[in-house]
Amino acid sequence: MYWDCRIETMPREQLQALQLERLQLTIERVYRNVPFYRRRFTEAGVKPSSMRTLEDIKRLPFTTKQDLRDNYPFGLFAVSMTDVVRVHASSGTTGKPTVVGYTEQDIKTWAELAARSLVCAGGTKFDVVQNAYGYGLFTGGLGLHYGAERLGAAVVPISGGNTQRQLMLMQDFGTTILTCTPSYALYMAEEGQKMGLDFKKMPLKAGIFGAEPWSERMRRQLEEKLDLMALDIYGLSEIMGPGVAMECAEKQGMHIWEDHFIPEIIDPGTGEVLPPGEQGELVITTITKEAFPLIRYRTRDITCLDPEPCPCGRTHYRIRRITGRSDDMLIIRGVNVFPSQVESVLLEFSETEPHYLLVVDRKANLDQLEIWVELAEQMFSDKVRQLEDLENRLRERIQSVLGIAARVKLVEPNTIPRSEGKAKRVVDRREI
Repeated sequence: MYWDCRIETMPREQLQALQLERLQLTIERVYRNVPFYRRRFTEAGVKPSSMRTLEDIKRLPFTTKQDLRDNYPFGLFAVSMTDVVRVHASSGTTGKPTVVGYTEQDIKTWAELAARSLVCAGGTKFDVVQNAYGYGLFTGGLGLHYGAERLGAAVVPISGGNTQRQLMLMQDFGTTILTCTPSYALYMAEEGQKMGLDFKKMPLKAGIFGAEPWSERMRRQLEEKLDLMALDIYGLSEIMGPGVAMECAEKQGMHIWEDHFIPEIIDPGTGEVLPPGEQGELVITTITKEAFPLIRYRTRDITCLDPEPCPCGRTHYRIRRITGRSDDMLIIRGVNVFPSQVESVLLEFSETEPHYLLVVDRKANLDQLEIWVELAEQMFSDKVRQLEDLENRLRERIQSVLGIAARVKLVEPNTIPRSEGKAKRVVDRREI
């Protein structure tokens, strides 16, 4: 089932011709309308006329989040504010947020791609979509909201939080598709279990989970506990919002909608473009955005491009599951550590829950990593030897994956705070 069969199954040669045409128009427009890009292109020795093939994109300079901050708030807009109908902003780790703008056509395009993504999950106009992503300046809520409306589905714009009410309305309204972060979905499953809910008796058929990295093990847990098909969605505020890429029912990676975005994978250290199949940092160029086009934007997300044909029939390349970020990785005793690496280990153990916390400290000028791991309910007992054995196995497995030693602290069920948005995975005390 497709939203736009012609585009989604377009032969690669035609798709790449469309990309080149749209890329050339975008480069001409930003060169003409955005002083920042005109200056950067001049410094790099390229002009719009330099874009003769898709390969020529490598000649263009990268855009970074710092560039967005330096041009706060509207310095990278390619249209006047009279043509902007909406502004979103993402919260930055420091300083002011990064600001993105949308024209009326941008909003329509976003809704189309979000609808296309919902159809990948089996969405139709007969569905009830419970949207538990946050509304407001964050793009998650409104992006999928407009997509579900474009699809013709009924939307429950409940946003995040108030979990018991979420579960009550899920039952009463007959929700068929749930959209939220995977960690919050798992939290909802736990709360529903406490309330005595039987998800197998509910009409839920699909969950669209994104905004944070998650694993195949967590997918299995979500599908088992919520009795639905759990699919990954990708988006980021700077590029558009949710709907940049979406998994289909084959669950073999997220189709990135290449009629609107050109993806590249680069070595995060050198900036060199890597061939399909090699893991690196995802770089995206927007080729249809009007208000806020971005050229070779470094997402900092670590993944790889899969060019192999998908059994679903879609021809757009897939990006594999995001395994971490090149800018929020922890460096502990000279070793790069991604929280998702730790999660992948913990989820191999049935004795633990997929809730954890990485506590980084510095003692005697040496970095120390302690991992708090939440025990599964059936493991919380007085069998000290059994718990010590689990702790040792966890510690050995983590060291084999990370390449460094870490302390493991087993904690009681429900000890680690749950999140109704993005899960907080790291406490770095080195900065205190």
